[in-house]
Amino acid sequence: MKGQQEIIIKDTHRGIYYKDGVFVKILNAGRYVIPLHLNWGIWRTPKIEITLVDIRERDLTIKGQEILTADKVAIRVSIIVQFRVLDARAAIHEVENYENRLYSDVQLAARRSLASMSLEQILTNRNQLSEDILQDVQEVASRYGISILRADVKDLIFPGNLQEIMNKVLATERLSQAQLVEARTKAEVKKIEAQAQQEIKQLQIEAEIISKQKAATQEAEIQQIKTQAIIDSLKQLESVAIAYSNHPALLRLQEFEMLKELANNSNAQIYFNSENFPPTK
Repeated sequence: MKGQQEIIIKDTHRGIYYKDGVFVKILNAGRYVIPLHLNWGIWRTPKIEITLVDIRERDLTIKGQEILTADKVAIRVSIIVQFRVLDARAAIHEVENYENRLYSDVQLAARRSLASMSLEQILTNRNQLSEDILQDVQEVASRYGISILRADVKDLIFPGNLQEIMNKVLATERLSQAQLVEARTKAEVKKIEAQAQQEIKQLQIEAEIISKQKAATQEAEIQQIKTQAIIDSLKQLESVAIAYSNHPALLRLQEFEMLKELANNSNAQIYFNSENFPPTK
């Protein structure tokens, strides 16, 4: 169309819309028709400019920065930063070049962090450096519209002789860890065996207690049966005694029966009380 220009902004970008050099608005993804700048003598059309800003997630690598640690050991560090533009206007307006500024901010953050850490701290807690850089840069970068997603130490390079010592230290640490794992395994096995023995002993004690309880129960039942038999026998004797008391002739008959049985035994001797019999003449 005469006097107009068509521009398409993709989802991966945002457009900063200027009219005669003055910021007007942020253009999202879509198709836009922009009038061309025309100057006809006194009357002219406004000059429209659109600056595209990439809002995709990107990587920035800070390579081979030589930095002194707190104990004055020079190491070279490479850092990779993942970031994206969160505020297109701030990224263009607040700093001259947001990528260069981010590079400098990460570099300075790494120097500050390493300068406060000893070599031993760096070796034993490498993640601390990444966390320090991320925490240090996040707030600063947000001022010019950048969101830091992560900052990781990619490489740590030490002086040659130190590198050899480190390799030996790492090998020793791995050996120590392996020995520790083996010792822990043995300790766990012994612990499991001790627990198994304790459980077996406990089961044996419980079985013995149950056996004694059953024996005691059986003994009590037997004693109860014996006691009941004695009671039944006494009741029977009581009944007999009552019968003899009510009927004395039955007792006399019982005596005669006993005498009869004794008379059949040639070895038996029978004694009578002489007072019950009159003297013979």
